[in-house]
Amino acid sequence: MAARTSTKRLLRVSSGPMSSHATASASPPAPVNARATSGGPPNPAHNQTIKLPDGRALGFAEYGDARGRKTLLYFHGYPSSRVEAKVLDRLARAHSIRVLALDRPGYGLSTPQRPRRALLDWPRDVAAFAASQRLDRFAVLGTSGGGPFAVACAHALAPCKLAAVGLFAGAPPWAAGRHLMTRGRRVLRVLANWCPGLLGAGAALALRLARWLVGTRWVTARLDAWLVLVNQQARDKEAARREADPAARPSTVLAPDDRPVAEQRAALLNLLIGEPFAQGFDGAVQEARILTDDDWGFRLEDVAFRHAPIKIWHGTKDANAPIEAIRYLAERLPNAELHEYSQDTHYTMGDHIEEALLDLMDETDRGEKMP
Repeated sequence: MAARTSTKRLLRVSSGPMSSHATASASPPAPVNARATSGGPPNPAHNQTIKLPDGRALGFAEYGDARGRKTLLYFHGYPSSRVEAKVLDRLARAHSIRVLALDRPGYGLSTPQRPRRALLDWPRDVAAFAASQRLDRFAVLGTSGGGPFAVACAHALAPCKLAAVGLFAGAPPWAAGRHLMTRGRRVLRVLANWCPGLLGAGAALALRLARWLVGTRWVTARLDAWLVLVNQQARDKEAARREADPAARPSTVLAPDDRPVAEQRAALLNLLIGEPFAQGFDGAVQEARILTDDDWGFRLEDVAFRHAPIKIWHGTKDANAPIEAIRYLAERLPNAELHEYSQDTHYTMGDHIEEALLDLMDETDRGEKMP
């Protein structure tokens, strides 16, 4: 099978209105509650909660190096949960990075937020979490649907606390134009705003069907075969990489999974249909409205985080988040750096997560040298 190649293009959009010129340690944490969810990961570090000032629970998982010099807050995609960040565990340990992956309201271990959530509610939860963990300075990374929440933090959190901000295959601003979005996402927007009950009921029905299907022998056999294939492809890719460069260190992100296939399957299903809906569908329905809203509650041009570029990594073939909308975002942020990958879709960008994470965490070092 021919290898897929991707050409990266860098666009730096720096301070100034509508500029579009291209130039191709944490202190010991506060006590937390650790508990497991049904079917969740067995490691207590992956199933923790804190109590927020309004009484809600906020769930989180800890990956990487618990004593790492750098701290990253990871914002999962849509719909997803904290366990999505497990893919970064080995990479983060190898580079002494502490990863704290947070469940947004209504996902995983986090209590739904009512009545009407807004994008700018999230920075308040993040600030409360950072205070509970006694974090002096940290970076944030939003992947897919977590991207707009990272931008909200860049706008609302104190720059002295926020060391770096990254968006990896992030969700687009709908202010860029509804015509850029897929028909399915336009339908989702209508349902989330005008028929949220119908959207929730439809999601519940789809989930029941999915849970029944994955319990059948036919689907189980095909899932297992797919997992075996994915692991073999990872081994082949690693072998080719080492052959091309014998001095290259082993991959810490895309390495094959050595667990029994049944255990891999259980973890995959927990990631896809377990944790995201452990609290029901309120979180997903509310976020469908938030993520498809033209108004994020602030102007992109007014984002307060300016002492370092907001780093954006995105594939030009991404149908979920069209590159035109991401360029719109980068052009309007006061200080942004857009890395475009010419052959990548939303689902192939994972090949670049190691590069992106290390680039983002290097930014925290530069931030520490600021006067």
